[in-house]
Amino acid sequence: MKSVTYIKCADQVVTMKGASHLPKKGNEMSEIGVIENGSIILENDKISFVGSDQEAAQYLESLNGAATTIEASGKIVTPGLIDPHTHLVFAGSREKELEMRLQGAKYIDILKQGGGILSSTRSTREATMEQLVEQASRRLDRFLQYGVTTVEAKSGYGLTVEDELKQLRAAKVLNSIHAIDLVSTFMGAHAIPAEYKDNPDAYVNLVIEEMIPVVAREGLAEFCDVFCEEGVFTVEQSEKILEAGKRYGLLPKIHADEIVRIGGAELAAKVGAVSAEHLLQASDEGIQALAESGTIAVLLPGTAFFLMEKPARARAMIDAGVAIAISTDCNPGSSPTQSMPFVMNAACLMMKMTPAEVLASATINAAHAIGLADRIGSIEVGKTADLVLFQASNYQTLQYNFAVNLVDTVIKNGKVVVQGGSLLGNFAASR
Repeated sequence: MKSVTYIKCADQVVTMKGASHLPKKGNEMSEIGVIENGSIILENDKISFVGSDQEAAQYLESLNGAATTIEASGKIVTPGLIDPHTHLVFAGSREKELEMRLQGAKYIDILKQGGGILSSTRSTREATMEQLVEQASRRLDRFLQYGVTTVEAKSGYGLTVEDELKQLRAAKVLNSIHAIDLVSTFMGAHAIPAEYKDNPDAYVNLVIEEMIPVVAREGLAEFCDVFCEEGVFTVEQSEKILEAGKRYGLLPKIHADEIVRIGGAELAAKVGAVSAEHLLQASDEGIQALAESGTIAVLLPGTAFFLMEKPARARAMIDAGVAIAISTDCNPGSSPTQSMPFVMNAACLMMKMTPAEVLASATINAAHAIGLADRIGSIEVGKTADLVLFQASNYQTLQYNFAVNLVDTVIKNGKVVVQGGSLLGNFAASR
């Protein structure tokens, strides 16, 4: 039986529709397809009409059926927000490290002392898959209340074959039971585990020869990521891992040039990475290489904020023609947040991006960064009905009000899952 939903007369519908099916770059990032006093009609889980309210009324008549009406006056409608870089599935917390950093400790120093990622690895190894699912589900609930409808989830807190598989299997379970869609990334190369600290090349071989083949065989991930950083994985080790992933059908992503400039952006371009992520220290040459390769820069202003570091050079990247996406980097150590609205604020205030560029980065470009732009990321006929209604009269209001959640209604796959800012019902039933 067909279900019809009529989202009626929003102050603005921000469609994100562009002139091409490529990620938005340069001036295109400000071309976000705003329809004033617009309406949207959904049929089941797809968008079937976008336009003026007068045209919507005529379209409804042609359907000859009843429709559920959602009054959107006084609100704006955007595509569902997309978070293309998270470490969603983990156990434990690292609040003590904040105090250590406030006293002058550096991220890499904490890692070398067995903290950081290695601390989360110990907690995640001790947790059962059921515990990981339960804890991550609560995080997804918060993501949903902040308007996020799709999340990328990386492994990387197991660092053994079985514990990496445990994380990825937990993500697969979450994708089947929660309203939010998950896209999984294998990141066994997140850190050198303590048991391999004196022989990192042996761990690289374990990732390549044992982890990647079984992840691919079980279909547990779409992407392969690596932390290319001083004191973690070298450029040469990172390239070996990413090329091995490609041989098994895992598309490359890379944590690049976050703390020290070692050529991670250049490597991303060389291996044809879908995205290069962090990039706080990316060189001019690295930025140009990303522009020429078409690799998307996934920037994480919340991480720079929490680590008290200078953010990535978003304006230089936009001027160079790099497509930008933004993300929370939700993780237990350097960005313990699920608030995409805050990260969008931070992108404006810390990286000098405009409100339009930020929305493009959190929707259509984020969709490209996880390979789903043909289905989500814009409000267009035929795309999946993932939408957010914000209590705002225009899209600029979202970034003017910082650290405030203006989400009123979230629609996922054509069904209302958040109403009046509150979660609704059984998420499994909404899929």
